[in-house]
Amino acid sequence: MSTLTAVDDGALDALPPTSLPELDATAALQTRVDRKYALTAQEAACLLGALAPTARVLEIDGVRRFGYASTYFDTPDLLSFHLAARRRRRRFKVRTRTYVDTGACFLEVKSRAARGLTVKHRQPHDDAAHLGAGVGFVAERLVAARTGGDTPGARAASLAPVLATRFQRTTLLLPDARVTVDTGLVWTLLAHASGPHPRRAVLPLTVVETKSGGSPSSADRLLWRAGHRPDRISKYGAGLALLDPALPDHPWRRLLRQRLVTTEGTTP
Repeated sequence: MSTLTAVDDGALDALPPTSLPELDATAALQTRVDRKYALTAQEAACLLGALAPTARVLEIDGVRRFGYASTYFDTPDLLSFHLAARRRRRRFKVRTRTYVDTGACFLEVKSRAARGLTVKHRQPHDDAAHLGAGVGFVAERLVAARTGGDTPGARAASLAPVLATRFQRTTLLLPDARVTVDTGLVWTLLAHASGPHPRRAVLPLTVVETKSGGSPSSADRLLWRAGHRPDRISKYGAGLALLDPALPDHPWRRLLRQRLVTTEGTTP
């Protein structure tokens, strides 16, 4: 990163803290523009060093790095995946997200609105591996977002777990945005692949995501000046395309083929 100065691994520890209530009050951003960047550890450290004068880091009980686990759900014909692979405007994503450190779990539905905005709705959920009674909530959100095909209710009822992810996340609060820094991303295939395929894959990169109300944030501008542009990274889409080679991978091909993704294990 030509315009950024590298910092050591203690960069996060040197930042002042912010609390979860303060983060939620100032940057909940359930409707937002998301931009993702796949960076090496060195590049991510450089970014953190450049943001340090204005950034605060989420801290809960003295902890600044938190474990996340997600289970992604899709229809038997993988409608959610194919809408993303074809870059359809009205696409959706359904997942459970578990905060590993606390055990709290939420059911989340993400969709696209006008001007590329990401809209996320979520509610508390008690079973990360199954939708259960949450099917009604998902159906309502698909109807409201005008996605899920001609029969969103039936689509919601057919959703099943397909892919799981685990990673570590640090969250930064900037004056104009929220920035998440994800490391140690591991994908695990749960269903839907045909023929021999890897069961797990590891991304040895740092995924930095900026979340702002619309205009590019200070973090985006720093990254752009350093020669980085947003990457097409979908934890669900890229992971499923990697682990099932029969699926299209065009939106994520550069990430999967050029950014050192490694796979582990093979099914019969």
